Amino acid sequence: MSMRLPTDEEAFVIDFKPRASMDTVHHMLLFGCNMPSSTGSYWYCDEGTCIDKANILYAWARNAPPTRLPEGVGFRVGGETGSKYFVLQVHYGDISAFRDNHKDCSGVSLHLTRLPQPLIAGMYLMMSVDTVIPAGEKVVNSDISCHYKKYPMHVFAYRVHTHHLGKVVSGYRVRNEQWTLIGRQSPQLPQAFYPVEHPVDVSFGDILAARCVFTGEGRTEATHIGGTSSDEMCNLYIMYYMEAKHAVSFMTCTQNVAPDMFRTIPPEANIPIPVKSDMVMMHGHHKETDSKDKTSLLQQPKREEEDVLEQGDFYSLLSKLLGERQDVVHVHKYNPTEKAESESDLVAEIANVVQKKDLGRSDTRDSAEHEERDNAILVRDRIHKFHRLESTLRPAESRVFSLQQPLPGEGTWEPEHTGDFHVEEALDWPGVYLLPGQVSGVALDPKNNLVIFHRGDHIWDGNSFDSKFVYQQRGLGPIEEDTILVIDPNNATVLQSSGKNLFYLPHGLSVDKDGNYWVTDVALHQVFKLDPNRKEGPLLVLGRSMQPGSDQNHFCQPTDVAVDPGTGTIFVSDGYCNSRIMQFSPSGNFITQWGEESSGRNPKPGQFSIPHSLALVPHLNQLCVADRENGRIQCFKTDTKEFVQEIKHASFGRNVFAISYVSGLLFAVNGKPYFGDQEPVQGFVMNFSSGEIIDIFKPVRKHFDMPHDITASADGTVYVGDAHTNTVWKFTSAEKMEHRSVKKAGIEAQEIKDSDHKLEASSGRVLGKLRGKGGGGLNLGNFFASRKGYSRKGFDRLSTEGSDHEKDEEDGSESEEEYSAPLPAPTTSSS
Repeated sequence: MSMRLPTDEEAFVIDFKPRASMDTVHHMLLFGCNMPSSTGSYWYCDEGTCIDKANILYAWARNAPPTRLPEGVGFRVGGETGSKYFVLQVHYGDISAFRDNHKDCSGVSLHLTRLPQPLIAGMYLMMSVDTVIPAGEKVVNSDISCHYKKYPMHVFAYRVHTHHLGKVVSGYRVRNEQWTLIGRQSPQLPQAFYPVEHPVDVSFGDILAARCVFTGEGRTEATHIGGTSSDEMCNLYIMYYMEAKHAVSFMTCTQNVAPDMFRTIPPEANIPIPVKSDMVMMHGHHKETDSKDKTSLLQQPKREEEDVLEQGDFYSLLSKLLGERQDVVHVHKYNPTEKAESESDLVAEIANVVQKKDLGRSDTRDSAEHEERDNAILVRDRIHKFHRLESTLRPAESRVFSLQQPLPGEGTWEPEHTGDFHVEEALDWPGVYLLPGQVSGVALDPKNNLVIFHRGDHIWDGNSFDSKFVYQQRGLGPIEEDTILVIDPNNATVLQSSGKNLFYLPHGLSVDKDGNYWVTDVALHQVFKLDPNRKEGPLLVLGRSMQPGSDQNHFCQPTDVAVDPGTGTIFVSDGYCNSRIMQFSPSGNFITQWGEESSGRNPKPGQFSIPHSLALVPHLNQLCVADRENGRIQCFKTDTKEFVQEIKHASFGRNVFAISYVSGLLFAVNGKPYFGDQEPVQGFVMNFSSGEIIDIFKPVRKHFDMPHDITASADGTVYVGDAHTNTVWKFTSAEKMEHRSVKKAGIEAQEIKDSDHKLEASSGRVLGKLRGKGGGGLNLGNFFASRKGYSRKGFDRLSTEGSDHEKDEEDGSESEEEYSAPLPAPTTSSS
């Protein structure tokens, strides 16, 4: 079916939400074009998609994760150059559902805005046109490569496509003979867009390369590239964004300009990806498992269309939670809008599904007890993640902001945040382009200006220290440029700078209530108190210059400082080679210390493996420590040093680099995943009282590589400094939105307006929904069956890739890593 844009003006698609049931729909494809192949309310896929060029915008497939555009990115539509129509293809895997007059309401919701987007999304199609697969040939490679000669593009998703014979498709950026993976996937899995594991930028002069691996086994004749199901295709779709002023919406590559280069392609490109039988993408129809659990707890009777219209958001939620899992099939059979007895029933059933998968009975009993413990932690975290994601589905007006009752003996209440807080990168903030040296510390002064501590032309690498933690590059002298920058939080202008010829390897930074800077230098093994308006030198120095140690007068690579605003008490995290927190009086006299090096896999409270960052919670008299290599946050009483709580989540991965506290919220950033780990580098917002994660954030421009420090203000503005990309990002609290909707002739349009402003035609948001209604839209099945001359053509033998012109014949991204001196295994990076 097709829908004309609801506006003739230029607009931007900024989000997609699938509205589909896995019981019925195999996959959906959404295109943009100027003229659809038919003007009817529906037509069969083999009649074509568009008369002109069809640009694929979105793909949804069962068991595949949802496609999400990064914040600030949109597909340009309408106006003089953009598409005028949306065309939706719905492909069905199991047509038996239509035989009982089943009503289908599948579709996709598009969120559009007239507000210009700073980054424009586009599609780069790599496609082979001349591949021949000899009959019986075991392995046949099809290679595609082109020189990239446009402005930089940033890849964030990819999609692969072949027919029956394809085993694996891989895409790469080749720069200076180095291969960087864009994406690798089996074309027999659901062919949706998959997010890239790590952001990839492509610049002028790079080469884009792709390989499809086929087999000719089972064929009696040679197979050529073509549009029928007995032909083959080799396609890689690369979804990217570019800066708006240079944006190109669609590019293609159909050549192989560098065939010799493929001699050095990574071996992974030649290895097929195993696919479970129930996940196979059948070209013609989907291969389903023959047996289904009819008594599944989550099997529910089908409901009328009005009850299933809002399932899409929940499907995305469950896909995020469970990923590509066999149990998702059962979960999706549950109707989330069924009110049942209570919402808690659903939560319990989701938990049950996860436990069945992760804690299922094992036939082998070896190491069962150990596996059960590890899996129990995994399940607990996934259920916790479900609760967090589930809260985002509730209407805004149902979310509450409450106050937690004080604990016995406490004299204050802690604000309780319940999931309505969200931060996004401030895309109009130019500070991301400042590019100082390695950014080691960020803080806010009393005027709310941003203060940056950086290393200039010095770096911390494997040659910086010997085995006794003595700095080895003293001959370089101190950093000759100002290492402390005061930045205007609005326009990123440098307001003031200082710190020249003082430091060798800057690390931690904090600002006290009087505006004094407290910094650490890991090469000097010292802590400094600086007056930003004083040029005579430090107000206070703790530690001995270039002398590592572990007594009361020495530090060993101290990492951070926190100063109590009420008492002036100084806390120092020490550090890379000591595992302790030290306390000093306001004048710098040693008071006490606590902490010890952790050992084993389950460190105890008060044990540390690089206490890397500090955050005070003054009204609760608590000091929280980012226990970096233990991947957790520990909080202690500042007066008694008593352990209060540990905050640890699987989504942290193995590291927590930095933390910041403000107004009941705890902010954190983690570190790069170890080889084989899955958790990405990202930022976290947590409810301090419960420790619950209420938001996760990443930048749009550039990407986190080693986010080293974080600071937040009372208004929800967050700054993150990265020691590898030499970048500082600004994130701001996202505005809440309110909705009003209008329904007309099977198409639902919604306007979304800012809660603080009246809706204006020139700047309002429009939400167009391509979705069938039971009585007059895309009500396939009984709708088709009620028409004269109806046949099952297009259902019994379905093409699964109309977008790729397939028809059934019979039916017509480096900086140096920072290191400390060698440590006992496992080796950990330092910064």
